[in-house]
Amino acid sequence: MATMIEKKIIETEAAPAAVAAYSQAVQAGNLLFTSGQLPLDPSSGKIVTGDIFAQAHQAIKNLIAIVEAAGSSINDVIKVTVYLADIKDSAAVNEVYTHYFFQPYPARSAFQVAALPLAAGLEIEAIVIVK
Repeated sequence: MATMIEKKIIETEAAPAAVAAYSQAVQAGNLLFTSGQLPLDPSSGKIVTGDIFAQAHQAIKNLIAIVEAAGSSINDVIKVTVYLADIKDSAAVNEVYTHYFFQPYPARSAFQVAALPLAAGLEIEAIVIVK
């Protein structure tokens, strides 16, 4: 008989609330899977004002809030996926990324997508080890 892994839903008011049928994050065993984080201000629910630098900072801050709500830290992130509205923003996003992530860096993928919700410039999700 297969063993069922218990799933725990992670939610925090420090990050934007889910606006559809998803959770901010789900913990399964010692792994945390975050939903994609848009550059939304948690208090207003609106995209932050500013360029891709401002958007990248906010999306990562939202990600950190969720990771910390699970009792973990940004240092425990093992995989990051970045979805970009314009792949030309990769260098700017990477510059912001290195303010939060340090060597050894998590594994990462980055893709240009046709569009993102609310016309955001990026969306970021992560897989994290929870201790």
